Amino acid sequence: MNILDNIIAYKKQEVALLKREVLIEKLIKSPGFKRTPISLKEALTIKGSTGIIAEFKRQSPSKGIINDKASIVDVTIGYLEANVAAQSILTDTNYFGGNILDIMQARAVNDIRPILRKDFIVDGFQIVEARAIGADAILLIAACLTKEELKNYGKLAEDLGLEVLYEVHNKEELDKIDLTNKIIGINNRNLKTFEVDLEHSIELASHIPDSCIKVSESGISDPRIITGLKEYGFQGFLIGENFMKTDDPGFACQEFISQIR
Repeated sequence: MNILDNIIAYKKQEVALLKREVLIEKLIKSPGFKRTPISLKEALTIKGSTGIIAEFKRQSPSKGIINDKASIVDVTIGYLEANVAAQSILTDTNYFGGNILDIMQARAVNDIRPILRKDFIVDGFQIVEARAIGADAILLIAACLTKEELKNYGKLAEDLGLEVLYEVHNKEELDKIDLTNKIIGINNRNLKTFEVDLEHSIELASHIPDSCIKVSESGISDPRIITGLKEYGFQGFLIGENFMKTDDPGFACQEFISQIR
């Protein structure tokens, strides 16, 4: 089994246990369910948008601990001051050291930028949960879902008022998605090997119609890369490790954004 297979197998067990403990009805009645989500599409395309989706990530299977000292509240405030387009928060605990409280705490100090719940969605329960904890968008990873699951989970998210970032790594995964007015994230990291290659964004970009918003994910460490990717039609740039590996992720993000030309 590769890394992704292990993560998905563990996640299915984790969600099955959670569903026994938490009733969907309880999630639907929670205060977070009543708020109006902020549009990720609009945040990425509005005039003057930086396009930066800044991520909060404590650790990863490939890098181990990245930053286990930074506070979610401090980082969130720092990202907002840097004028990010959106915030991404990893809620997987076992492999990435995150949890749903991170989104709830970030939401308490961020009511102006969309929050993407980044996790391995394998069950509709997680989508309802995302809405309840204050997320505005979810990630659906094509590598670990069937064409039917991508369609059904995407529809559920839409019905709940959430937007979806569909993540792909190759043409085969892209072909699983109905490419009509979607937000498509091209992950430059192969989730099976965790190797990074920025050429992936460029190679796949030509296969994505202009009606979609293109997002490049992973391995972006230089503001000049953003300028290059924009030439291929990218409007979103998901960056986490580059900021999180510093003592002050918010300041690192601000410095990065100030250098984008």
